Amino acid sequence: MANNNESATLDAGASANAAAAPGLEITTSRQMLAWLDEQKLSIALTTYQIGKLFLLGLKPNGELSVFERSFNRCMGLCPTENGFYLSSLHQVWRFENMFNRGEQQDGHDRLYVPQLGNTTGDCDIHDMAVDADGRLIFVNTLFGCLATLSDTHSFKPLWRPPFISKLAAEDRCHLNGLAMKDGRAAYVTAVSQSDVVDGWRDHRAGGGVVIDVQSKEIAARGLSMPHSPRWHQGKLWLCNSGTGEFGHIELDTGRFVPLTFCAGYMRGLSFHGDFALVGTSKPRHNKTFSGLPLDEALKSRQAEARCGVQVIDLRSGDAVHWLRFEGMVDELYDVITLPGVRNPMALGFKTDEIRRVISIEE
Repeated sequence: MANNNESATLDAGASANAAAAPGLEITTSRQMLAWLDEQKLSIALTTYQIGKLFLLGLKPNGELSVFERSFNRCMGLCPTENGFYLSSLHQVWRFENMFNRGEQQDGHDRLYVPQLGNTTGDCDIHDMAVDADGRLIFVNTLFGCLATLSDTHSFKPLWRPPFISKLAAEDRCHLNGLAMKDGRAAYVTAVSQSDVVDGWRDHRAGGGVVIDVQSKEIAARGLSMPHSPRWHQGKLWLCNSGTGEFGHIELDTGRFVPLTFCAGYMRGLSFHGDFALVGTSKPRHNKTFSGLPLDEALKSRQAEARCGVQVIDLRSGDAVHWLRFEGMVDELYDVITLPGVRNPMALGFKTDEIRRVISIEE
């Protein structure tokens, strides 16, 4: 491992705390690790491609720490006061930190345990968020609606776009992104306004929309595969994934204002002060990801798509730091920040560690 002033490379197959499959390499820009240290920040991200939750932080000696756990088709992430939610193939898990303040183990200052699970069935859950009442809201992409968890059923529908005529397991418009404002669901993104089964695939290049949840009005049109809308510093930011542009929506005009181009298919967006952390993926060579404006944009810049996280300074639009995955990971879905966390770890279900971690509520 190189120091903070050089590229940092991790062979996760040989790492004791990563325990990932051989061939995974994580590289960072020269100052990425120093930035994490200065900001007192760790990162959590998901890749449904290989079903992994990654927790990225710093070891006591300042080197990159990578901790991974396996959850089949894990996608959506959202932070809570003491942990985070994670969506997987047919369940949603709430992770809670079991360490008391100041407690550590093997250099780790957080231990996230999947404390509560809800079985939802395979609803293709994408973005998730917690509202002002502490209720989890998630994008149920298969049914094209916003939903919440149910104690007795797979889910409870909360809202659907006005152009979706009925709840049906047909992924009609590919509703995928959720932005919260003042603790309430405010905006969602969809790849199209289609109301037929799998109809969104015919409108990938320019059929994307942003919808105002309260008014049900279309707030922006003409987007290409939009993802990850987020409200931050008084603006609605999103990834116009089909063009490779990250920017914000002028809500009075509905115009998308690009801030910067990212070399990759963008999904996953989180903020920390004046910085945006954007997840990028290598596009799959199939009908879903081919033929998008992103292809020509990469070609004109003589660039190749990369899988990783770019840290963008919102004041300049510059990608000031980056982290890249090479090897077996080509796609990411979500990325969140863990403020105040230096070196997190988590428990999964593939080993018997979870049997021996017992906590008592006082």
